[in-house]
Amino acid sequence: MKLVGVSGAPAGEKTSLAVHDVLVAAQHLDASIQTELIDIREYEIEFSVGAPLSDYNDDTWNVVHKIASADFLVFGTPIYQASISGALKNLLDFFPDNAFKYKVTGIVSTGLSNKHFLVPEYQLKPILTYFKGLTPTNNVFVHNDCFDEESEAIIDRDASDRIQKLAHEMIYLQRGINNR
Repeated sequence: MKLVGVSGAPAGEKTSLAVHDVLVAAQHLDASIQTELIDIREYEIEFSVGAPLSDYNDDTWNVVHKIASADFLVFGTPIYQASISGALKNLLDFFPDNAFKYKVTGIVSTGLSNKHFLVPEYQLKPILTYFKGLTPTNNVFVHNDCFDEESEAIIDRDASDRIQKLAHEMIYLQRGINNR
């Protein structure tokens, strides 16, 4: 199985590190799982205007193809102004309505205010469900205070435990889908 993590943060390290931690946790649980992190900061993804995918640049096409070919996915977003990042929403606009059918789609978010912990539940989860993705029972919100100021690694035990539980649930659910 291949697990692809998507960091939808156009700036900063925290979201990418949180998504990476989910990928690492999944590999610790099952060494046969292949992982790949797509950090949108490393690609020149064009603005979606509804044209066929073949009309967009190579970076856009390659990122969409990598996501579409994954067995299961974890999406990460920073919370900006009580919303998911526009960069992530733009990326999701490239997919057809059944793009994540039979795929588990986990959610990790980062933010400065604890008031934003439900943003992914009410904004990103409906989008992933529209694409027929199966979302685990819990998403993971990691407050900015959970990161070390210098290394930006997650130092909060509770946040790390929730990441571990998300990885475990994602693997369990995806195996169930694959074995149906």
